[in-house]
Amino acid sequence: MRNAWNLISTWLVPAAAWIVLAIASAASLPTALLAMVLAACVISAVHHAEVIAHKVGEPLGTLTLALAVTIIEVGLIVSLMTGTGAAAATLARDTVIAAVMIILNGLVGTCLLIGGLRHREQSFQQTGVSAALAALSALTVLSLVLPNFTVTEPGPVYSPAQLAFVAVVSLVLYATFVMVQTVRHRDYFLPPRHLAQDEDVHAEPPSTRATALSAFSLLAALAAVVLLAKKLAVPVEAAVAAAGAPAATVGVIIAGLVLLPESVAATRAALANRIQTSLNLALGSALATIGLTIPVVAGLSIIAELPIALGLDGKGTVLLLLTLLVSALSLGNGRTTILQGAVHLVIFGVYLFTTIVP
Repeated sequence: MRNAWNLISTWLVPAAAWIVLAIASAASLPTALLAMVLAACVISAVHHAEVIAHKVGEPLGTLTLALAVTIIEVGLIVSLMTGTGAAAATLARDTVIAAVMIILNGLVGTCLLIGGLRHREQSFQQTGVSAALAALSALTVLSLVLPNFTVTEPGPVYSPAQLAFVAVVSLVLYATFVMVQTVRHRDYFLPPRHLAQDEDVHAEPPSTRATALSAFSLLAALAAVVLLAKKLAVPVEAAVAAAGAPAATVGVIIAGLVLLPESVAATRAALANRIQTSLNLALGSALATIGLTIPVVAGLSIIAELPIALGLDGKGTVLLLLTLLVSALSLGNGRTTILQGAVHLVIFGVYLFTTIVP
């Protein structure tokens, strides 16, 4: 069964996606078909990222997966921004905050809850998690809260100079975190010593040939995702408008689609008592989302002169600050129980409800 899935995800899904794209360039195809192919490409891309991650080990593995997911997300945002122009001014903000809320509340809450239900209490390296949360707090506040308080430009926007500065700062801070995670303090992101033996119980790493094949297929799937998203830009926004949902719902849809496969990987790790892997995946993805998405969309905004509004409204700011505070408290002692998971999931539920019913 696994060999059959490997064959499908390695060759058939990316190939089928490119065939569909070729047909769609010459004729109109149903939106549902394009959406199904895009979802299959997302799952295929993350599968290949996991193969590469398994080859290179931790914490490089979770970093690889987080980067792959973020590239997909950036591609979707850029495609939608260029496809809808001025109407997409808040798309990057809505998608980034949706990803942060889904990860820090939905994903982390689910992992802590199901991990606590099965194992009662789970342990992780608090030093690495605290470092990730510190970087994430700085990135989110600088990108999504500070624009509301600058005065060079009216409204929740940065001036071009401010936008460029924040983009550079975000990239530098994320690069510093990656260096700390993978080189200088790599041991901060490994499981506690008494759990290290259990953490390393995996199947044999893939061969170099299989890893190279996955790398090629990953690139093909990522490119297909970006091009398919371009085709779906108008139908997605039209569907949201027809349903009478707020425009921010588009951001939630994008983030949810991109993060779904990674969420499955993180929850499986939590069930296997590998909460360190779950947290590395979750926090790494949140950091990559901010640290890479903001510079890309900022550059696009400056070069293409597209409007971009990053500042959150009052409700979004309150929920973001509450999320950062609760995350620092619940992940501040190196141990987790079902209570922390329940608190995160309640905040996530409030975020979803107030997005649909603002």
